[in-house]
Amino acid sequence: MQYIPYVNTRMGSASAPRFSHGNTLPYTQLPWAMAGFVPQTAGASGGWFFHADDRSVEGIRLTHQPSPWIGDYGTFLMTPEGGDRVYESFADGWSGYRPEEATFRPDLLRIRFLRQRCEVSVVPACRGGMLSLHYDLEENMGLTFHPIQGENGWRYDASTGMLWGWTNGHSQDASVDFKMYIAVQLDAEAVDAFSVFRVAGRGEGCHVMFRRPDVTVKVGISYLSEEQALYNLREDMEGLSFAALRCRAEEAWEEYLHRIEIDAVDEGQARTFYSCLYRTALFPHKAYEHDFRTGEPVHYSPFTGKQVRGVRYTDNGFWDTYRTVYPLYAFIARDEYAEMLDGFVADWRDGGWLPRWPSIGEVGCMPSTLIDAVIADAAVKGIGTRALWTEALEGMLHHANHNGPEARYGRNGAEKYVKLGYMPRDMYRESVNLTLDAAYGDYCIARVLEVLGYDADFVANYDRRAKNYRKLFDAESGFMRGRDEKGASAAHFDPLCWGGEYTEGCAWQTTFSVQHDVIGLAELFGGRDQMLAKLDALFAQKPEYAVGGYGREIHEMTELAALDFGQCAISNQPSFHIPFLYAVLGEEEKASRIVKQLTALFRAEPQGYPGDEDNGSASAWYIFAVLGIYPVCPGMPGAAGYARTDMLVRGARILGREWNRENVEAFL
Repeated sequence: MQYIPYVNTRMGSASAPRFSHGNTLPYTQLPWAMAGFVPQTAGASGGWFFHADDRSVEGIRLTHQPSPWIGDYGTFLMTPEGGDRVYESFADGWSGYRPEEATFRPDLLRIRFLRQRCEVSVVPACRGGMLSLHYDLEENMGLTFHPIQGENGWRYDASTGMLWGWTNGHSQDASVDFKMYIAVQLDAEAVDAFSVFRVAGRGEGCHVMFRRPDVTVKVGISYLSEEQALYNLREDMEGLSFAALRCRAEEAWEEYLHRIEIDAVDEGQARTFYSCLYRTALFPHKAYEHDFRTGEPVHYSPFTGKQVRGVRYTDNGFWDTYRTVYPLYAFIARDEYAEMLDGFVADWRDGGWLPRWPSIGEVGCMPSTLIDAVIADAAVKGIGTRALWTEALEGMLHHANHNGPEARYGRNGAEKYVKLGYMPRDMYRESVNLTLDAAYGDYCIARVLEVLGYDADFVANYDRRAKNYRKLFDAESGFMRGRDEKGASAAHFDPLCWGGEYTEGCAWQTTFSVQHDVIGLAELFGGRDQMLAKLDALFAQKPEYAVGGYGREIHEMTELAALDFGQCAISNQPSFHIPFLYAVLGEEEKASRIVKQLTALFRAEPQGYPGDEDNGSASAWYIFAVLGIYPVCPGMPGAAGYARTDMLVRGARILGREWNRENVEAFL
């Protein structure tokens, strides 16, 4: 049975800055590959350059964008040309297309550009891809390479049919001497003319004109050199026809999608499930290559701009993904997880800091060092090696105790946290989240120390620090509240007030962010029954908000208000575990009822997510929800870190084995 036909790559792509139905792109890409391809329908919209409702298209974009809020890097646009002229701006050269007649699949993108009378088909490879162009014309047939960001340059070697390009464009990250090299293999006999044009502020674009209507174009990229880009192209595609490469891409996706097989209750559930499963294998992106001289894995280091040995991965926000994506990999992608972890630790080796939100270099756009949970979950589940966990632990201990050189690196306020046991609200924004995340990070450090056999007193010190969340609990209001350096909370308190002391939420969502010690949190409320009553109150509240510290409305507020689940903002990651807390506290039936209602908000449609789908995090949430299990506490050993609810499918198999949610450890 094939599962690719169930995948809607456009799920979540009908989004805008003020309201997210996913904020996704319809990637045609291999699992975790270094390059992906997306139609660009609205380049002037920045990160929202594709919208499912658009009926015009500006070209096919090679992209790495993990989120519209993060932006792209190493990107360019390929637009077919046809008719009486060519265009030096994609804003002028756009064409109508019929989305209902286009093919959007993980392994194949096919679009007919109506104005140019050209059908463009794209198949992905790991570090590039292959295009097939078919024109219904006999003259002025061409392909334009448009620059998107940064500086760009192009040149053509007519003797070999090689088009060489480069771009140094990147967005919000810190990257030393970043440059992406592009190798494009053309059939020299098919090329009629080549010309370069300049775009103010972006350098060069180029036109390649053809003398025949059927053309195949192979594209390879590298972050290291032209020679490496050509090697990557050949490694991926040499000797392969378009059909053969398509077959290889199809096989790669079917293998991944078959890792979980469900007996769905209906076709709609099957489509939603496999569309979500596809999303979980898009990020993080590989950012390493095989050296063209030795075949060894090497990567560009954004810290030094130099080539370094070993693997590296990028385009991932751990604040989002630690909750669901990596716990899912622990079930179905253990080998890949181990390599990813090695690739993340490469940043500690190369630059002295574990990553927080890399894309291609460190962005650091979200708070805290939640990679702690990714490392701990791997260690307690035996993913990776002791040597790797030991090296990762060095990075964890470093950012747990030392301030970074700037806000994008490490735990913000780490040294104040060590001194006070919390981040003071008068010194650090998002102080409550920073404190709770630091306490959880300390719990994760303790678990890695245990796995590695460290002294019991050393472990106990971090377990004590993991209780620091207690310092912010205000018994009078029943919420987590910030404290200044002298220990005082603000005189005025509104639990509906977003921002300020909280990250993308208010006191209602943030107070429950103690996944590593739910029983201890219940004690602060006065016991299990009192915490259950507080959860009931959360769901009974109106979905209202005050802009608070943000000073303006952010889209997460709008999305909360669009749902009828009180202050449970399932549209955003901090609320992901909240429904499952009922199950942890013994109310599995109530948890199951709420989770079932929430899963109904997911549909394999362009408006298919109830909020942001960041790097697979919401998709993995849905997968766990329908399988009847949720990783409340990544990094907690054994089955204790999971909550159980009703299975919402008739049956399931994971890696060919019958799924039994009661026996979690057998699947890890």
